[in-house]
Amino acid sequence: MDELINISIGNASLVAILGYCVVFLGLVLLMCVVMLMGKVMTSKSGKAAKAAPAAVEAIPEAPKAEPAPGSAGDLKLYDTDPKDAAMIMAIVADSLGKPLNELRFISIKEVKDE
Repeated sequence: MDELINISIGNASLVAILGYCVVFLGLVLLMCVVMLMGKVMTSKSGKAAKAAPAAVEAIPEAPKAEPAPGSAGDLKLYDTDPKDAAMIMAIVADSLGKPLNELRFISIKEVKDE
């Protein structure tokens, strides 16, 4: 028991170096396992990616969606942020008591005080 309490500097450094070596060896082994698993997963996903185009070709295309009813076309903004324009349109629709898709906005222009 006394030799563990009264350890020399040489023995202490040897124990420390062996401890560091064990830790780094464990880290290297863990790194190798992770790299190996990555390669296995990459090879599996590569095989699945090659088989995927055949499956995609078998799926028929969905019909193209019609525009929403009541869409009013393009809106021209003059010196107005799109976020502000959306807020203005929502306020107008709310004050009129009508849904937004029943209103037609042609342009929105910011009026600046001179």
